[in-house]
Formats: sequence, structure tokens, C-alpha cells
Amino acid sequence: MATSRSISASAPLRGTITVPGDKSISHRALILAALAVGESVIEGLLEGDDVLTTAAAMRAMGATIEKRSDKWHVWGVGVGGLLQPGGALDMGNSGTSTRLLMGLVSTHPITATFTGDASLSSRPMERVITPLSRMGADITASPGGRLPLMVRGMCPAVPICYTLPVASAQVKSAVLLAGLNAPGTTRVIEPVPTRDHSERMLMGFGADVTVETDSAGVRTISIRGEAELRPQTIMVPGDPSSAAFATVAALLVPGSCATITNVGMNKTRAGLYKILCDMGADIAFVRNRSVGGEPVADLVVTHSALTGIDVPPEIAATMIDEYPILFVAAALAKGRTVIRGIEEMRVKESDRIATMATALAACGVRVEELPDGLIVDGTGGELLHGGVTVATHLDHRIAMSMTIAGLVSRAPVTIDDMSPVATSFPGFENSLQELGAV
Repeated sequence: MATSRSISASAPLRGTITVPGDKSISHRALILAALAVGESVIEGLLEGDDVLTTAAAMRAMGATIEKRSDKWHVWGVGVGGLLQPGGALDMGNSGTSTRLLMGLVSTHPITATFTGDASLSSRPMERVITPLSRMGADITASPGGRLPLMVRGMCPAVPICYTLPVASAQVKSAVLLAGLNAPGTTRVIEPVPTRDHSERMLMGFGADVTVETDSAGVRTISIRGEAELRPQTIMVPGDPSSAAFATVAALLVPGSCATITNVGMNKTRAGLYKILCDMGADIAFVRNRSVGGEPVADLVVTHSALTGIDVPPEIAATMIDEYPILFVAAALAKGRTVIRGIEEMRVKESDRIATMATALAACGVRVEELPDGLIVDGTGGELLHGGVTVATHLDHRIAMSMTIAGLVSRAPVTIDDMSPVATSFPGFENSLQELGAV
């Protein structure tokens, strides 16, 4: 059910919040725990719709998953032990669930049908279908390589060496998960490094994984199949993608100083924070530590006068989900921000380049849409006009990004539907209210 919200210019944001667990790590923790033999315990799991979709799918394929107090307990079936699901696997709005689970199913002797909502069903899956088909899976998709689709797994599958044509952690992870139950060694070559949560967690569960990087920075990830995974206790750090919204809000709202605790700072995910600092952001990274093998810090964010920059395209893989909120930061920076090399943004939950360009232009921002990016001429700290209703196209990151834009607008900004936010950040509005936002 659609839930609209109107957001007004905010008083200074002050206080301390903790964001939900990392979405990428939460997905992978559930999947690998469901493949281990024995009981795993997960603390800090993101309880958003997308992650709960993954949990439901793993239950449908034989894993036992329960929440007890604030911890999740998972009893796995072992690699190769997935059961035939009794019905279609409903992926809701989760592209991560879909692509990772397609990889998992593709080398097990089962057949699974994947369905999703209207937004997910519009997203192409060919980039996953191609390598999984080479491993022997029989995949029948709707026109355009879209959902609904059926995966008939091959067991034993064919190990492959696959070079990613575009930087995609989801495709890399799908192939590595497929390789878990394929004889021999499966390799993924990524010319541009992407988030490495899958490699880290596979190693933690006991899989035989090696990572090599050549002099040009090209990474080769190898996994030996027919693995036996050991159950683990996992602590999930806070999601840097979720923390990005409060970070930018505190940077833009005059007089603000906010602390965001326990934020994952994996270098393959922290590109936005580097770019914001390059723009002049006052962000202190304190209490740097390691949680569950992942680097973590608390962020102390103080209102700052940002300056527009040319964002290097090569950083895209480390911040692909954060571009919508970067566009908002650029809208209030001094001067021009040029962002290119992000054509991947056009095939997310929405066409995020076009959707954000339309929304910001309606708020009075001068933007120029490019085939692979956006040029934003900022206001130099002046409030946006606002007074618009934003069409989010069922995209949670559009809804949250334009909510932050509303906090720095003269007239209220109305978000047509906030309900998709629950897919990644349940409690988003409450967190902003804790800092003093209206």
C-alpha cells in the first residue's frame, strides 16, 4: 500500500543513531549459513524486506531459520543438500536475492521458478544467465532475460573461468556460489574490483577461496567446489549505504553535527565517503575497528560547505548504490559536479539517472542528463525550491534521497510512496526523527 510523505526544511540534526545491518552482508550470511552443516548464529542482521526474502527462499529449500531475541539462528543443509522448493520463489523487489540464489540453484539437482514484483520483473538478468548457462544450468526466462524465469540446476556442473564484462558484485557472487557445488575450480576475473563480501565470508565459512591481484589491479577469485562449510557466529556491521542518507543530511542541514555508529568501512564499499571528503565534507572516522572480519568505524558528521568536483568514473563500483544521495549533495554544493561512467544506474530498481534528474530539476536544480551520468550545478548551500511531488517508481533509494532533499528545501517535498524503503532501511524515518528532522 502506497504511503506518501511530505518533508519540510529541518532544524539542525544532532544526536547519535545506529543504522541497520549491512544488506549485502546479511544476504550472504543467510545463504552461507543455510549451506553449512550445523547451527550458525547471526547478530545485527538487516530485517528489511529484501533480506527476509532471502530467508524465506532458503527455508523453502530446506534450511531452518529462526529469530530468537535479537539473534538469528540458522541450521544448514550442507552444500549439495538443497531441497526442491514446493512452489515459486517470490523475490519481491530484491535483485540481490534473485541473482545470488540463481547462482546457488544452478549447480544443485533442483528446479526453481523465480518471480518478483513489477519493478524487479523489469530488470534484466542476462548478465547472470550467461555464465550460469555455461556451467550447465538450463534457464528459461521471460522476454529480455527477465522474471519470471526458471532455473533447472546441473549436477555435476561444469567449472568455468569467467571474466566479468561489467563490474558487478552480484554476478561475481552468483558464479562463486554456483562454484561451491561444482567439481574442480571455478574462477571469476574482475578487471574492476567490486565489493568483496562474498570472498571474505566464503573464506570465513571454510571454503577454499584464493584471491590474486595482478600488477594492473585485475583480481582473480578462485573457489574449489564440493566444499564443506562450517557453521559460524557472524556479526553484521551497519550498512554504509544506509548511513549515507544521514551523513549527507547532516552535511547539508546548517548547524548539524550527528554521529552514526558501527558503519562498515570496507574499502570496496566506501567510495561515497571518499568523494564527500574530496568535496570538503567534515567527516571524522573514529573508533576504527574490525567486526566479523569487516572494517568498521563511527562517523561524526558536521555541516559543511561542499564544492562540486569531477567524480572519477573508476570509483563507481565502490559506491554504485550511493549515487542518488550523491546527486542531492551535489545539488547544494558550490559549483559544478560532473558524474560519469554510471550507466549501470539505468537498470536498477528504476532508471536512477533519469528519475533523480527529473526530481531535482523539479526542485529547481540545474541538471544535465548524460547517457552515462549527470551534471549538477549546485546552489552553493542555498535551499532548494521544493514544492513538488516526487515519483519514486518503487525505488527505495530514490525515496530516501529525495527525503533528504526535502530537509533542505524551502517548500515541502512530497514523496509519492515511502513503502519501498522497508526493503533496505526499516526505521529510516524514525532515525531521521531521532536526529531532529521533521
